[in-house]
Amino acid sequence: MANLGFTIGVGQAIRRYGLERAREIYNSYGEAVDTVERLANEESIDCQFRRVGRLGVASRPAHFESKKAQQRDLAKYFGRETTLIGKAELRSEIGSDVYHGGLLDPFNAALHVGRFVRGMAEACERTGVEIHERNAAIGVRRTAAGRFEVNTERGVIRAGQVMMATDAYTDKNFPWLRRQQVCVGSFIIVTKPLGEELARGIIPKARLIVDSNKVCHYFRLTPDNRLLFGGRARFAPSDPTSDKKSGAVLFREMCGNFPQLSRTRIEYVWGGSVAFAMDRIVHAGQTEDGVYHSLGYAGHGAQMATHMGKVMDGHPEVSPVRDIAPPRIPLYNGTAWFLPFAGAYYKTLDRIR
Repeated sequence: MANLGFTIGVGQAIRRYGLERAREIYNSYGEAVDTVERLANEESIDCQFRRVGRLGVASRPAHFESKKAQQRDLAKYFGRETTLIGKAELRSEIGSDVYHGGLLDPFNAALHVGRFVRGMAEACERTGVEIHERNAAIGVRRTAAGRFEVNTERGVIRAGQVMMATDAYTDKNFPWLRRQQVCVGSFIIVTKPLGEELARGIIPKARLIVDSNKVCHYFRLTPDNRLLFGGRARFAPSDPTSDKKSGAVLFREMCGNFPQLSRTRIEYVWGGSVAFAMDRIVHAGQTEDGVYHSLGYAGHGAQMATHMGKVMDGHPEVSPVRDIAPPRIPLYNGTAWFLPFAGAYYKTLDRIR
């Protein structure tokens, strides 16, 4: 999913940053989706990019009231027109009765991220870029001449500029960056092809759907009519064992939303990590010794990581978050020991609110 809008409320963003800066940050998310679309078109990347629209569904009646306020604020402060859909009309968008309405933004997009990444890599190589896979960077040093030496598992790379773009995959060799973000597992299951009739009964207009819970689910149809269903599932890192357990959790939760899929076979399950700064917005800039960095995409990495690479191309001063430092996390050394407790807390809130 390549979605517009940040992961905090409009009012909260305005209180934090003021209207003009909040608008600049918000608009950058829309520009990021445009960047992905432009690159896919210019480089002829067959990544199934489609502007299908995002439907944020309300998991509780009170959440629908928040959707109404969100719609008003988006129109008033950001000029963004969205469509509010009440519970009675929601069946035209989703074949489930568990939600209490939704807010539709028509400009959000779906894409096949794996194909996009491969297409971008091929486009880079056509211009002479060297891509070094399976060669982890283990340290960066600025030389007396003002250039950089990047120590890797296979030797030293010398460069005039260095960009730390590792986000949730920043390892312990770079603790200063790792401490600025919390990494959370995110997991996905994909069904077998459902057939046109069943697929359209689930999501008739092929929207991207995200629920309003704190431990949320996100799901959409693929072009071959599979249901892709994702979420946090378990507050644990991704590995083959964890992915399998998380897939079982997601299957139960998927069937809770869509009982008609209870006998449907799951053909794929995978997991990965997403990174959050404590204030839940992207952060980008330059360290004192000149290393560029961008991090904390909070689940918006497909578009924002792509876009921030373009924005940060030697000009960090043009970044919409140019002078906003991520808040420090108390008692945190880069290992999120508190995640199981935080997960239990947020799941409890989802049950009672």
